[in-house]
Amino acid sequence: MPRPLTVSEVTAALKELVEGHFTDVLVRGEVSNWRPAASGHVYFSLKDAGASLGAVMWRGQAARLRFPVKDGMEVVAAGHVDVYAPHGKYQLVASSLDPVGAGAAALALEELKKRLAAEGLFSEARKRPLPLLPRRIGIVTSPTGQAIRDLLRNILRRDPRAWVTLRPVRVQGETAAAEVAAALRDLDEAGGFDVVIVGRGGGSAEDLGAFNDEAVARAIAACHAPVVSAVGHEGDWTVADMVADLRVSTPTAAAEMAAPVREQILRELSHHRSRLDDGLRARLGLARERVEALRNRHALRRPEDRVQDLAQRVDELRRRLDRAAAVDAARRRDRLSAAAGLVESVSPLRVLARGFSVTTRAGEGAPLLDAAALRPGDRLETRLLRGRVRSVVEGPAAGGEGA
Repeated sequence: MPRPLTVSEVTAALKELVEGHFTDVLVRGEVSNWRPAASGHVYFSLKDAGASLGAVMWRGQAARLRFPVKDGMEVVAAGHVDVYAPHGKYQLVASSLDPVGAGAAALALEELKKRLAAEGLFSEARKRPLPLLPRRIGIVTSPTGQAIRDLLRNILRRDPRAWVTLRPVRVQGETAAAEVAAALRDLDEAGGFDVVIVGRGGGSAEDLGAFNDEAVARAIAACHAPVVSAVGHEGDWTVADMVADLRVSTPTAAAEMAAPVREQILRELSHHRSRLDDGLRARLGLARERVEALRNRHALRRPEDRVQDLAQRVDELRRRLDRAAAVDAARRRDRLSAAAGLVESVSPLRVLARGFSVTTRAGEGAPLLDAAALRPGDRLETRLLRGRVRSVVEGPAAGGEGA
């Protein structure tokens, strides 16, 4: 009897067999049970009418997906098959996913538009106006197509002094997008351009693919000069149209926007100058009328009359002020006289004039009111209306009252 194999030995043999034969495969199927993990890895299944295949996409590859994946979507997965030994099952390790059918490219384009819009590359706030008279114009287009002939003919017809620099590129094909993006970067690094035109003539949606490329969109957004997108179509806008500072439908329209007719601008400037002159003349006429009206006023026609009127008014006011001051002074004098009479009526001198006197001890100021306060020998001083009398107390007066 042969030796029994362990489960690990069987699994290892199958792993070597399967992984050796399915190293690079493409598998088409419907996405089922799409489960992004917190680690960034994604686990899902691919199924068709007869079978289901487990699959995993590691974080690095999942981050590069160009479209949102949902259950029920049909895709083509590229990768290899391996055997997951702990569970004893095989699975597809997907390195990329692409949607199936005609809508695959449109789906990827819509996802690109959403990402660029979220970054603000389509915002009107970041779009810059074109200069009025650009002196240096850069052009990124095919050197052999109708677009460059239309651009040069119209630019030089409208402004013969314009300096045009062509950066030739392919505008369709596998390398077109990379060439257009590189040409935009080259012109931007060279510097000195007032405006840059990028575009091509008309074509199918597939022909315009280079102008729906992310690299081209970012090169337009990074350009220091305003960019005009002139992709020759009237239908849906390309990504380049959305990012550019100005979008026009044809190269001819781009030439008209980038290079206004010099003679037309000069005519407009002349027209505006004439309007300005007319306005200044009208303002000057109004000012003259106002000066004439002021000059015809009586006060300005005979200024000495006005001065005399004011002088008379000043004299009148001065007389009124003098009268008011005299009346006030008389009133104050009357009040002062009344107050003086009141003060005089209670003056000690008036009392003395009626025969009264004031007696004090010599050297003291307080009047004596009681004779009983005196002692023999006290020296007294008596003030009369006119003059003073000194005396000495000898004793009480007759009757025994006082001194």
